[in-house]
Amino acid sequence: MKKKRIDARTITLMSLLIALMVVFTRFISFETQFLRISLTFIPESLMGILFGPFWTGIGSAVADTVGMMLFPKGPYFPGFTLNAFISGAIYGFFYYKKELTWKRVFTATLLVTVLIHLFLTPLWLGLMYGVNLSNIAWWIPRILKNIIFFPIQVVATYYLGNKVPYKQLLNKSLANFK
Repeated sequence: MKKKRIDARTITLMSLLIALMVVFTRFISFETQFLRISLTFIPESLMGILFGPFWTGIGSAVADTVGMMLFPKGPYFPGFTLNAFISGAIYGFFYYKKELTWKRVFTATLLVTVLIHLFLTPLWLGLMYGVNLSNIAWWIPRILKNIIFFPIQVVATYYLGNKVPYKQLLNKSLANFK
């Protein structure tokens, strides 16, 4: 059985994407105590395309942990690290070594939106802050954010996954990873 080798270029690329995730989450985002709008899905999707579900999940969890340790915006809660791992794994599952079609991007984004943004995150916030999840006033901004942001995320992911010629540039560095 041939072992997979991870070279310095691969580690560097993954580190760069993790750093981008930290920057997008901690500095280039709109955030309140209960709602965050960020572009973290861009490096996370690219990581999913390049590295697959396991490594993207690990990279996303590392980005969440490093971001929390270096730039905390509240108390650490492991549920959000689990969210990061699951969303990274979903992107990796749907995008790795597969053609990015509208249906595939739509499905992955819908799954992350429903499972992470509309189910797990409210659950963790409810546990952390004692939020009454039956209060409709709490749900309105969250639902509106996801309705508005969903098509933006689908179009941006599809465009970046298909139109940007990064795959040709990275074939050498990822040849040992496959």
